[in-house]
Amino acid sequence: MPKLTINGMEIEVESGTSVLQAAEMLGIEIPRFCYHDRLSVPANCRMCLVEVKGAPKPVASCAMAVGDGMEVTTNSEVIQKARKGVMEMMLINHPLDCPICDQGGECDLQDQAYGYGFDRSRYRETKRAVKNKDIGPLIKTVMTRCIQCTRCVRFGEEIAGTADLGLLNRGEDVEIGTFVEKAVSSEMSGNMIDICPVGALTSKPYAFHARPWELKKTESIDVHDAVGSNIRVDSRGGEVMRVLPRLHEGINEEWINDKTRFAYDGLKTRRLDTPYIRNAQSGKLEKASWDEALNTVAEKLKSTSPEKIAAFAGDLVDVESTLALKDLMNGLNVSNTECRTDGAFVNTDTRASYLFNTGIEAIEEADAIILVGTNPKHEAALVNARIRKTWLSKRVPIALIGAPVDLPYPYEHLGSSAESISKLTKAFAKKLGAEKPMIIVGDQIFNRSDASALHTQLRNAAHKMGCVQEGWNGFNILHRHAGRVGALDVGFTATQPINVGDMDVVYLMNSDEESILSDCSDGSLVIYQGHHGDAAAHRADVILPGAAYTEKNATYVNTEGRVQLGKQSVFPVGDAKEDWKIVKALSNRLNVELPYLTLIDLRERMSREWPHFDKIDALPNETWPDDMMTGKEKASNCLKSPFKLSIENFYTTNVIARASKTMQECVEAFTKTKPQKKAAE
Repeated sequence: MPKLTINGMEIEVESGTSVLQAAEMLGIEIPRFCYHDRLSVPANCRMCLVEVKGAPKPVASCAMAVGDGMEVTTNSEVIQKARKGVMEMMLINHPLDCPICDQGGECDLQDQAYGYGFDRSRYRETKRAVKNKDIGPLIKTVMTRCIQCTRCVRFGEEIAGTADLGLLNRGEDVEIGTFVEKAVSSEMSGNMIDICPVGALTSKPYAFHARPWELKKTESIDVHDAVGSNIRVDSRGGEVMRVLPRLHEGINEEWINDKTRFAYDGLKTRRLDTPYIRNAQSGKLEKASWDEALNTVAEKLKSTSPEKIAAFAGDLVDVESTLALKDLMNGLNVSNTECRTDGAFVNTDTRASYLFNTGIEAIEEADAIILVGTNPKHEAALVNARIRKTWLSKRVPIALIGAPVDLPYPYEHLGSSAESISKLTKAFAKKLGAEKPMIIVGDQIFNRSDASALHTQLRNAAHKMGCVQEGWNGFNILHRHAGRVGALDVGFTATQPINVGDMDVVYLMNSDEESILSDCSDGSLVIYQGHHGDAAAHRADVILPGAAYTEKNATYVNTEGRVQLGKQSVFPVGDAKEDWKIVKALSNRLNVELPYLTLIDLRERMSREWPHFDKIDALPNETWPDDMMTGKEKASNCLKSPFKLSIENFYTTNVIARASKTMQECVEAFTKTKPQKKAAE
């Protein structure tokens, strides 16, 4: 390992480390524009110049690897003068837009011009102007501000896998743009806004809405998929103004998908802010008080046989609310409780059988990846980005069983049905010779009558391929819903599929599945507890308005089984209440004792029965029972029908996204005429 000296301080680092990275380890700041930790190094801005003893001129520290005995100076007079010259060149054509630029207050160019630039300009010629590009409904462009750092270009090519942007022309005519006028069609395009060091790329929905110093910043968890991306919710007053990513190396690194980032405007529209009861004479929903709504529900539950009551927990429900509803139903002797509202009856015999056991970060350790019945690009864009990152670094072989989909890496298509799983174990496994193979199974493929047999066959295949071995469990279920794993953990499941048509009372907590609503009989009482006026609210006879994920403190468990805490950013709208509090108030009217009065009491109840809820942000290490470790479970025959895609439209997968105007614009821009790319042969 080479040793070097930076500003008189000695440090020993790994070979291949750049001078800039070594300086950061010592806490020495070196300015930069084009360099980014997660992107390739272009060394084209020259802002990171340093002086190396023996070198004839300053060198770019981001591209210079350390050498043994190297002596580096980062703050000499020569370097200070060089940085001022670079900054002066940067600002030659940059417009004086700071008062009207959305990047103002969090702009790298502003900060570094103040710290390293001149206090006046010597340039008197006319500034260059560049035409703005229309690259879709999400990203606003002011290309005259662009400094050609190419971060957005490299992000599209390396992280997102969509090479839509590029550097056009040469010399003073150089500019960033699309080669053919088009929108940037990536599920992660919003991250280009974050990495842009100037105001060339900003959020179009957020434009001119707020300044960063006006906003209250709340660290929370995303619920638009089961990845559990760490986010920061910025709010002003009672309104969510924007959503940004937080750094979490084990889950989302520093990225989020576009639905997470831009669907927040759906929190302001089509909201349920007061209870409703359907008038028996007119058949219309009418506003009611909380007492009237809760009494109506309580009277119906009291007069109905437990066998005729069913409760469903939907995609966005937090663990506390699910457990409260379970405790209430247990108090009423109701056994018809279910969280798998889409019919995806994944095996729940042991926790390892329904988790993403490897962990998202460990995807980078895999040397072979098999996708079964899933499109990770739409179901979990951050998992898909990890797969692409792994493929780029190691060129791992990737195979797919299921419908061919457009993925940002080549894969071998082995088939479309369960019959292809045997081909997976016989042909593909022999060709691999992998030491750490990984299988990723979409939870939607269990929405079949042969779900149990299919689960067993997949586990056996995982063992035969060596996916499950000492110190490595490569059998992974990729869930799509933020509330699903937590509900499975607390046992909010039924032993048999529930026949909704036979139920007299159907309690829907944030459940908007059309399959359930269409099966409800005309005479049954449908209770909807949720925060948006979507399909279930239109069918409901009683509506109990709940709080959205930004309006409550709540626990969520991601697809890995990692327990995370969401924080309240704003207050619930109108008369809406937190879901567990609604259940608690209902239990008082039913004389069913729920042994908790506060959220802390409820979380203590969770931890007593399921200790893993005490381990916040810890990746679980679940082991399989001995009979599952053999890989010789007896499997029944599976159906020959092909696996279907679970998400038809990435931008409208839940009630918040469907209420979002921005997401509707994305549907129009990206999904109407988008061609389907075939798998690599």
